[in-house]
Amino acid sequence: MQSGREKAYAFLKETVLTDPDMQGRFLTEQEIADRIGISRTPIREALLLLAAEDLVQLVPKRGAHIAPLSGREITELMELRGIVERYAAEQAIEQRKVPVEELTALLERQRGLSGPEHAKEFIAVDHLFHATMVASVGNELLNRHYDGLRSRQIRAGVVALYNRTGRQEAVLAEHRAILDAVASGDPEAARAAISGHLESTLKVLLAG
Repeated sequence: MQSGREKAYAFLKETVLTDPDMQGRFLTEQEIADRIGISRTPIREALLLLAAEDLVQLVPKRGAHIAPLSGREITELMELRGIVERYAAEQAIEQRKVPVEELTALLERQRGLSGPEHAKEFIAVDHLFHATMVASVGNELLNRHYDGLRSRQIRAGVVALYNRTGRQEAVLAEHRAILDAVASGDPEAARAAISGHLESTLKVLLAG
């Protein structure tokens, strides 16, 4: 059973921080307590954890500020994802561990989540698509490192969908290219497909 702090932390990280309408807003402990029905102490503890991860900024007498991801943060996020994801694809191909069936199922699941009302779920599956590739390498430390990017990745992804009409269809095509490349055992094509996907996302995000 989740503790109050764990419940507050999960709610804030998975629901509040990934909401495009919450970017730039201040949250108070009381507001969060009213929304999820727990006392303010575990909420304060959860906010301290999020502040330690640089996901919120605690401002005296104002609350927790959800600062939109800066251009620098977005660029660094995409650079770091590229390093991890290209490496994972190369290793999965070399070790013959490409999870083709799982990736195909996730791509089909994404395809059924069209429309802005499904944006958050679409991006959650997007993360899972890439995380599945990373996990196939079998390096637990790498898995934990990549999972640490999840909140920022989902925040950025949801914003990208809202910023560009047709971005969902483009993501599906880019994922298809990645899947085709790794399934065919072509590391060069896989690297190019991953780089193209991340560069496209970066351009959408920086264009605002």
